[in-house]
Amino acid sequence: MGNRTFGAKTWKNLLAFSFSFFKRGETVLAGLSGGPDSVCLVHFLRYLSEKKHFELAAVHVHHGLRGADADADARFCRALCRDLDIPFLLYKKNVRALAKKLDLSVEHAARKARYEAFAAAAKKTGASKIALGHHLDDQAETVLLNLLRGTRAEGLCGIPIRRPLNKKVEIVRPLLCITRAEVEEYLKENHLPCVTDQSNFDDVYTRNWIRHELLPLLETKQPQIRRHLAGMAAQLADKMI
Repeated sequence: MGNRTFGAKTWKNLLAFSFSFFKRGETVLAGLSGGPDSVCLVHFLRYLSEKKHFELAAVHVHHGLRGADADADARFCRALCRDLDIPFLLYKKNVRALAKKLDLSVEHAARKARYEAFAAAAKKTGASKIALGHHLDDQAETVLLNLLRGTRAEGLCGIPIRRPLNKKVEIVRPLLCITRAEVEEYLKENHLPCVTDQSNFDDVYTRNWIRHELLPLLETKQPQIRRHLAGMAAQLADKMI
């Protein structure tokens, strides 16, 4: 498992960043949507689980929002886990009903549904960690998104590397040290398929506008803006601990 030809420096950084997250003998759940980030995450953790001797399973949340496309994503995730020889857990949620019941946006209701599913899956499997596939570009986008919304100082810390889900389970993000381009390189090197959520290309969502318009514009003046934003977030988070 794992491909050492995936940029030696990047591979070394990924291992060094994430190696201390996991303990021998524990059970780790990886959130698997079928998108590039989560496929990279699951494949990498499959390799790491053999080195660190922890149990790995994947959990997929079907939000009930995209009809046949969502059904296809769930089938893809199940097949990927079968190929990687890891347990697969599927949770189906009615996000539109939840949004109406709690007076939430569909986006916020979907997030709530995911974390409820993660907690249920952790309880069922005895998992002590939930690993999610956010990467460095997500971090940069989140910092800018929080700025646009008018954040307090803690919002500039962006996505936490580690945080408790509840008293027994911790959320960790092993890919926060690598970029979206490096995720794509990992998939290419390891010949890994993935699925694409077309909503990721709709600039009606502010995050997508930041991704497709604002960050590329900022990069014309500062090519390292993504790493700078992520580095600032990490420094601020350390100071606030």
